[in-house]
Amino acid sequence: MNFIANILPWIQIVLSVVMTILILLQRSDASLGSAFGGSDSASVYTRRGAEKILFYMTIAVAVLFAISALAALVISPK
Repeated sequence: MNFIANILPWIQIVLSVVMTILILLQRSDASLGSAFGGSDSASVYTRRGAEKILFYMTIAVAVLFAISALAALVISPK
């Protein structure tokens, strides 16, 4: 249990760096105005190919990061 408590912060650092890189690699066609209900034509967007893989990888890494954060709360040394 002590080993996991010692290595968990390093796992979180690696996951956060990977998640940041994956987010930055994603292409963004929508402008800030469409995020707040701007033009309707830019709101329909489908992901294909490598972009779809990046999207799903980002979700997976975010879920792993959330699980590691919850594990850090449970395992934290008292």
